Amino acid sequence: MKGVDLADRAGRQIRVGLDVGGTKIDAVAVDPAGEILGRLRRPTGWGEDAVLENIALAVGTLAEQVGLSASDIRSVGVGIPGLVDADSGRVLHAVNLGVDSLDLAVRAERALGVPFRVENDVKAAALGAAALRGVSGSMAYLNLGTGVAAGIVMDGRIWRGARGTAGEVGHISVDPNGRLCGCGQRGCIETFCGGGALAKAWGRPGSLPVRDILDAADTGDSEAVALRDDLYRGAAAAVRVLVLSADVETVIIGGGLTSLGERLEQGIRHALLAGAEASPFMRSLHLDERIELLPAGSPAAAFGAALVGAAITEKESVSHG
Repeated sequence: MKGVDLADRAGRQIRVGLDVGGTKIDAVAVDPAGEILGRLRRPTGWGEDAVLENIALAVGTLAEQVGLSASDIRSVGVGIPGLVDADSGRVLHAVNLGVDSLDLAVRAERALGVPFRVENDVKAAALGAAALRGVSGSMAYLNLGTGVAAGIVMDGRIWRGARGTAGEVGHISVDPNGRLCGCGQRGCIETFCGGGALAKAWGRPGSLPVRDILDAADTGDSEAVALRDDLYRGAAAAVRVLVLSADVETVIIGGGLTSLGERLEQGIRHALLAGAEASPFMRSLHLDERIELLPAGSPAAAFGAALVGAAITEKESVSHG
């Protein structure tokens, strides 16, 4: 299989994992047995220097919280949005963080004296979801948040594909006459089930616009009903693409929209069943039985980042002191 990383959970010391989001950093400390010893959240900050500073503060504060010293931390893994060169630890175009180009691993190692490894946030979350849910074979992690993205894990390894885009379903166009996507295409899956696209189409004020859409749909608001149906059909389309293209056994759904809970899960299941009604082949795949929703607030992304850090080899660890 081409382009994979293996996460080795074995080790003698503590691994730290950081999920760096647009507004907050979710940090966990993980022992060699894979148990989470501590967890905290702190603001991310804006711009390269602020992001780096808050990563360092998150590591230091977490270590203090669980009674560790720097020498107890074997590695730090970071999941972060943007284009990530996993080999060098460099992050490009993380626009929601104000980061254009950041040599994150090098600068963080220099600041803390601990080996760092950096991965795209969704790929790290896919690894964490597979570990936490005990998936031993193949799975896809579908992240439904402001945008839509996915990562694929095969036998405990991130599957990258030839150029690192394996599983990126958000910008597959399923309706060439649909809404304009930020990528320049029309009718991308993300325009149907991305939280940002739905909020823009809804166009009404509110702190949780997708929840507002579902609530309004329950009262019979015709515009809300249409957008709710888009959400379910778009997510169902993403599940179909992931299963048909990679033949994964399970699709675990995570991201901010999981706060919608059973309404989201059941809506996607019904959309999958409706889409298979006319096709014996699609019915034979039992797609509705192959999806699973992560609990809201799951530490999967940060835990996956800790596993990414665990992939640092013994040689790399020794060379960083």
